[in-house]
Amino acid sequence: MGFFGVLAKEATMTFEDLEPRPQRGASVAALSREDLDLYSVEELGERIEALDAEIARSRGAIAGKTAKKSAADALFNFGN
Repeated sequence: MGFFGVLAKEATMTFEDLEPRPQRGASVAALSREDLDLYSVEELGERIEALDAEIARSRGAIAGKTAKKSAADALFNFGN
């Protein structure tokens, strides 16, 4: 990146860049504490659809990581 590239990146930083990142799982924990009585039936349906999509995304990530691990295991255990 070079010296000037580093300076340019630092010049574009904002205060949000310096704030701590949320902890892993914090958003899931917040979802579990939400009061569902405030939602309509339609909103609850939309919430379920969004959560189903997130579950599918998580399962896709698991499948991808499993495939990569299997490929790495096969590569490094070749000949054993």
